[in-house]
Amino acid sequence: MKTVRLNYFIFVLIVFFSCSTSDEVISSEPSASDALYFPSLNSNTWESTSASAIGWNTNELEPLLDFLENSNTKSFIMLYNGKIVTESYFNGADANSNNPWFSAGKTLTAFMTGIAQEEGFLDINTASSTYLGSNWSSLTTEQENAISVRNHITMTTGLNYNVDFACTDSECLTYLNDSGSNWYYHNAPYTLTLSIISGAINSDFDSYFNSRLRDKIGMQGTWVPFGYNKFYFSNARSMARFGLLCLNNGIWNDQVIMSDSNYFNTMTNTSQGLNPAYGYLWWLNGKSSYRLPSESSLFQGKLIPNAPDDLVAGLGANDQKLYVVPSKKLVIIRMGNSGD
Repeated sequence: MKTVRLNYFIFVLIVFFSCSTSDEVISSEPSASDALYFPSLNSNTWESTSASAIGWNTNELEPLLDFLENSNTKSFIMLYNGKIVTESYFNGADANSNNPWFSAGKTLTAFMTGIAQEEGFLDINTASSTYLGSNWSSLTTEQENAISVRNHITMTTGLNYNVDFACTDSECLTYLNDSGSNWYYHNAPYTLTLSIISGAINSDFDSYFNSRLRDKIGMQGTWVPFGYNKFYFSNARSMARFGLLCLNNGIWNDQVIMSDSNYFNTMTNTSQGLNPAYGYLWWLNGKSSYRLPSESSLFQGKLIPNAPDDLVAGLGANDQKLYVVPSKKLVIIRMGNSGD
């Protein structure tokens, strides 16, 4: 799978350098014991640290940059302890360029599902028909009521994926397996999660997202309809901000964005036994086996063999990547076109 190959190569080259951006950057050289840094909500200033100061091999800088540019990368940011180690733009992009997260944005939806549950609007163990209404699918009432919100965010609805992969019309949503009995990366049940949240809060998902998450951590960006799907578009720093929030377990600086630690921990750990490498719409490294999109096979070994075991990731089409590595205090983002 090309996504895993690109992941592998990036981690071979994770030993590099400083930053490059059109925004103001304040240089500093923190020790590993420094508190996690958070950039201001109302400024483009983002503190940096040098690769040499944290003991990385700066000789790998040029090979890394060459690889990124030649693999159709537009934006690349690495944070260490919240501070920028490197920020680079390629192939006509700059710090203001907005790019689609594609399925890496599923991590945003997973986070918002937790917020909605925390605020008492929904329960992920409740039937999704509670929030979507009845007859949202072509299943029987009994089959439909057996599908919980949790099934939607763990890819275990059991809906037939041998149809239009993205179609959310009821005639496309037919029975294949009992809910919870099979894992398959099926976009349509995921897309319905946004409608589940909207139905639960009885309001617009986008406004709820902006007020509960985006604006609280200084992100910019917007959700854009695309056929049956809805993708988030933002600049690279916004993706890095969300990664930093998740590195700190849902807390931004001194503001708690998600207080439900049980949900957060389950979101970023194995959520079911069918695909150990999948949480609530997050990909997980370090597990004994994994399944991949468009595959029914179970593969043995780690998702990214040479990456830290505690890496969690949002992965999207055309190699959109959000990596969070708590043990290394790292957030790494890559946006652009396919790395082929």
